Amino acid sequence: MSTRMSTCNIVIIGAGSASFGPTTLATLLRNESLRGSRLTLVDINPRSAENAARVAERMNTAWGAQMTIAATTERREALRGATHVIVSIEVAPREALWQLDWEVPLRHGLRQPYGENGGPGGFMHTCRQVPAHLAIARDMEELCPAAWLILFSNPLPRLVRAITKYTSIQTVGKCHQINVGYGLVAALLRREYGIEVPADVTLHSDPGNVGVVHTLAAAGRERFAITSAGLNHFIWLLDIRDRITGEDLYPALRAAVDAAPPALEPLSLDLFRAFGLLPIAGDTHLAEYLPWLHDPVARSWETYRLPLYDWRGNEGVRDVLSQMMQMMADGRVPVDGLRDAPSEGATELVAALGGRAYLDETVNVPNGGAIANLPAATVVEVPAVVGPVGIRPVQLGPLPEPVAELCRREAALVELVVDAAVSGDRDLALQCLLLDPMIGDIGRARAILGDYLTTFADYLPQFRQ
Repeated sequence: MSTRMSTCNIVIIGAGSASFGPTTLATLLRNESLRGSRLTLVDINPRSAENAARVAERMNTAWGAQMTIAATTERREALRGATHVIVSIEVAPREALWQLDWEVPLRHGLRQPYGENGGPGGFMHTCRQVPAHLAIARDMEELCPAAWLILFSNPLPRLVRAITKYTSIQTVGKCHQINVGYGLVAALLRREYGIEVPADVTLHSDPGNVGVVHTLAAAGRERFAITSAGLNHFIWLLDIRDRITGEDLYPALRAAVDAAPPALEPLSLDLFRAFGLLPIAGDTHLAEYLPWLHDPVARSWETYRLPLYDWRGNEGVRDVLSQMMQMMADGRVPVDGLRDAPSEGATELVAALGGRAYLDETVNVPNGGAIANLPAATVVEVPAVVGPVGIRPVQLGPLPEPVAELCRREAALVELVVDAAVSGDRDLALQCLLLDPMIGDIGRARAILGDYLTTFADYLPQFRQ
């Protein structure tokens, strides 16, 4: 057992999440290099925190992890002396607020394609999330200033940028959306590699698609090595190779586009045809950063078969997952099924930041020249070497200029959105909407902003000045 690794003091904020918590706990507790660490589970709901601790203790005993486990609702109590802080939280009620993010602009004639991370909905989501995340980071500045903050909350790049811009805390964002990229290339190259793909396959961000994405991503990872770069949920495939032979497979991808399954991410494939580079985050997220999906005359959301998020259905999924968490906590469901759960990426970061370095295929960190034609402070999603000296993004050179311009527009908007969300400045907030790719009218921007600030007044303390 490594003495150094046994001194890790890991805090999970949002540990009671039924969708995020169990797999994150499992991957931490099964990692040999983290054996003997301290693990503190924080949730604002005392029952959720306690259930998470009970599940973790069952894993701890079954797998011999020798961790010291505690649960609390008091964040500051947990943070004192932490070495790694993993955060995945949402201002509640998540689905109800997200639905309002989408419905408010609709009242003023704007139909967003999704409304979570981009568009006016993404702006309002950011404004609700920033105060809670900055509060955590500022507590860390006082109580554990050398700790790493590993962030999974959305809108991910905006929150990472807020923390890196307004605090001194070392921060990295982590997202598993690259799995959609592996699934997408597996579906495109299915004939060449003998991969079984449903005729009606889609990779939309929907719980009903989780199994399909997981299966195709596993097939893609087995056969292909890919390199991607861009912004979170707006990443582009830079390189794809046969994992065994090293053959460049981009020519095969280009040849395969017109024979793609008819429902397979048609927006992504259309951009591939137009720009010569394949976006790989999936259509539902990709649509949030583009100006071409909300026109009420063209109705492009129908052309590209873009589904709305199923708010009610996903509430039901969360309820089921919460029941499963309770049953695992009570001992009515075994924990061994989670021993092989796919990692969200937090465990590998925690282990490497205090131990052996590795190459992480996607992290969200300040650019620092990794993508040569994007600003240095922009939070980009790129491969990086992670180790005891920190996180060093791989220097990838420039993106093709048209793709870089699409990313630069979003990067510039992110800077303004973060400043508005932190300051509560209404003039900046209006400017954010006027620069948004979905807004084409000044009066509409003013009307949406006024409606948002009234509808969400209880959630936006920074705008009460």
